[in-house]
Amino acid sequence: MPLQSLSPQGEFQFSHADLGMFTTSTGEVFQRPIGSPSTSTIKDRLQGAEDMAPARTGEDGFDVSIKEVPVTEQRRPFMPKQGDNRLKDPGTPRANIAASVEEPNGTQKGDWARKYKGQTVLQQHLSYFDPDSDGIIWPLDTYRGFYNLGYGILLSLLSLVIIHANFSYPTLPPGRWLPDPFFRVYVARIHKDKHGSDSGTYDTEGRFVPQKFEDIFAKYAGGDRQGITLSEVFDYMRGQRLFADPVGWGAAAFEWIATWILLWPADGRMRKDDIRRIYDGSLFFEIAERRRRQVASTETNGHRERD
Repeated sequence: MPLQSLSPQGEFQFSHADLGMFTTSTGEVFQRPIGSPSTSTIKDRLQGAEDMAPARTGEDGFDVSIKEVPVTEQRRPFMPKQGDNRLKDPGTPRANIAASVEEPNGTQKGDWARKYKGQTVLQQHLSYFDPDSDGIIWPLDTYRGFYNLGYGILLSLLSLVIIHANFSYPTLPPGRWLPDPFFRVYVARIHKDKHGSDSGTYDTEGRFVPQKFEDIFAKYAGGDRQGITLSEVFDYMRGQRLFADPVGWGAAAFEWIATWILLWPADGRMRKDDIRRIYDGSLFFEIAERRRRQVASTETNGHRERD
């Protein structure tokens, strides 16, 4: 194909016959510096990736994965399917709703989104552990919360120690420098407890980022990506692990293991929407109420048998 060399001013000169090829001063030749990739190129890049996020090179003019760096192909980010506009602007953080593709308006059950619209999603996550809604979570609140969720005495005590020993100090009100003598957690500043090596679903202000939530399943979950197994969670934790961040590693492990124990899926897969509702805290109330009814029913049946 005809082309010209550099101009005296050092600019590339393209022939009118083909604007898709140019040469450098070293003699290297490149094709299609502008315009859309060819159909064959798009097909090659999408080959074998039907169950993962598309490369999207043809439509948007950029790659989300490249074969030269295998990890970018193994962990393709979430990208909405063409024509699926349910979740608008997934990269834009939501201040007070945990939005997903399936629930773009957040949790509507029990009028949750409306009731808690004055709190960030991270603050909503803690609302179950603040039964009197005074914005302060005492260690006893945490213990009772975990116990009522079915963790038992030992795990509830362990959770109390881990949470309040690590997460109390960063939430101290402005102007206070000495640790809280009761290791209380202050909900208003819970965003200061964000740690590294996480998914990024909560941003540094406590908002919910749908893109990051969807990425968990797009990158690490198998099958229909509507659930995730424990082994896939371990892959996720390895993939999200940051350098020299032992606090973040430990926090992520604690959070996901606690989530697994809470959900304890019979088929080995934690449901995507259950995890989303843990992020906004709405599932805690539901599980605690379910267990309360089960205990009440068991006690009632026991009384009947004794009678």
